[in-house]
Amino acid sequence: MPPKKKNANDDDLGAMRAARFGRVKNNLSMGFVGLPNVGKSTLTNLLAGAAHAEAANYPFCTIDPNVVQCVVPDQKFMYLAKTFKPPSVVPAILKVVD
Repeated sequence: MPPKKKNANDDDLGAMRAARFGRVKNNLSMGFVGLPNVGKSTLTNLLAGAAHAEAANYPFCTIDPNVVQCVVPDQKFMYLAKTFKPPSVVPAILKVVD
């Protein structure tokens, strides 16, 4: 069976189809992987702004993964929210897994 002929309209929609990834979300996920005692839990606590993850001076202190969510500060977002005054303001959230 010979291949189908391409229409001129199919080429225009190709870029549009590639740009769709599903729902637009404003939460990001990030994880730290590395050797023991290199500061992964310390960096997680620094990003979260609190001592959520236990950080100790002996190896394998953190066995279970710690999940921390922190708000990503964005001055452009706050400017737009103040200017247009939407009914709800939902900032971006960074989910950090240690």
